[in-house]
Amino acid sequence: MENFFEKLDSALKNNSIVKMTLSKSVSKNNELRNIYVKPILLKDNKMYQFTYRYDRRDETKNFDARQMMEQVRSMVPATFQNVSLFTLTEDVTLLVSKKGKPTLMCKKINENREVDMNHDHEKQRLIDPSNPWWHLLGLTSRDGKVIADMQHKFKQICKYVEIVDGVMRQTKFDDEIHIADMGAGKGYLTFALYEYLTTHYDKKIVMEGVEIRKDLVLKINDIIEKCKLQNFKFIENSIENYKPSNIDVLIALHACDTATDDAILKGIRNNAKLIICAPCCHKQIRREMEKSGKTDAITKYGIFLERQAVMITDAVRALVLEYCGYKTQVMEFIEIDNTPKNVLLVGRKSDKPVDKEALAKQIKELLGQYGIEEHYLWKNLWKNCRAY
Repeated sequence: MENFFEKLDSALKNNSIVKMTLSKSVSKNNELRNIYVKPILLKDNKMYQFTYRYDRRDETKNFDARQMMEQVRSMVPATFQNVSLFTLTEDVTLLVSKKGKPTLMCKKINENREVDMNHDHEKQRLIDPSNPWWHLLGLTSRDGKVIADMQHKFKQICKYVEIVDGVMRQTKFDDEIHIADMGAGKGYLTFALYEYLTTHYDKKIVMEGVEIRKDLVLKINDIIEKCKLQNFKFIENSIENYKPSNIDVLIALHACDTATDDAILKGIRNNAKLIICAPCCHKQIRREMEKSGKTDAITKYGIFLERQAVMITDAVRALVLEYCGYKTQVMEFIEIDNTPKNVLLVGRKSDKPVDKEALAKQIKELLGQYGIEEHYLWKNLWKNCRAY
């Protein structure tokens, strides 16, 4: 251990540090995943920039050489068990076992390295707007700057990636993650998620965007081909008729009315590990409520009837997912001042036993309370399927 810190101290004195990474958290519950360190010049003073990589955000702090050494000593091995130090002449790796035994590996290097002292003043983004597909999709200029009219859209895209990343990190996947984005539209969110996952996940990402409009599918596949993106394609099909070979993650954002239900059914019947939906309009249940003529002190007002239809539709969707063995979560998707479509429904496959009889009773009582004869998802769950 002390041999490592002697080498770190020597590299500090010789100004030969290129970069350093602290990894392998001692605690599985630690939200801090890694720390990346690089030298920078800040107002003509040499400093060391620490980037703290959390599950859903990055934080950056700058330290001088003495503070830098203190920070590393406080973190290793108390918080992190692995350190990779890259200098101008040597690669140094410190590995600490679960029992606290340190192993030091040193490798002399022959390549010509340089110390990059540039300080990145730009705000760190989950998505890199300089990637060529963003210009081809119409969000950025040729030099990779987000177009003024698209600033708000780009912010929403980044927020979406942040939320989905947080959900996915709570789910265990194999070495390949197959993702189906249902009703993918212009592809903004599909490209954003593909870019982020292929950059930040140490797994093979296989992405399919499902879109019924032929012109959009042709355009997006042309962009994918031009940018040479691997394991990524758009398919011309409806959500209902889409027949995937494998789904680990099913995503359906703002699929209109019962198209959201078709997407959820597709995920359930393909045993998806994760189902993520942001429901759109809820016409089917509103029609059922109006047809029944059954109102109460709330639903006799049109605007409240609309909101109640929304809540009933999505509540039943959540209960159906639970019935089919998913742990469900309902959260806010985008700030309500940006769009009223602000509910994200998440279903995560669980091995825990389910009281199907109790859940079926809840669904039937909820529908009966408002005179609803059928809920599209609940009705179609049983269609051509004996599993339930």
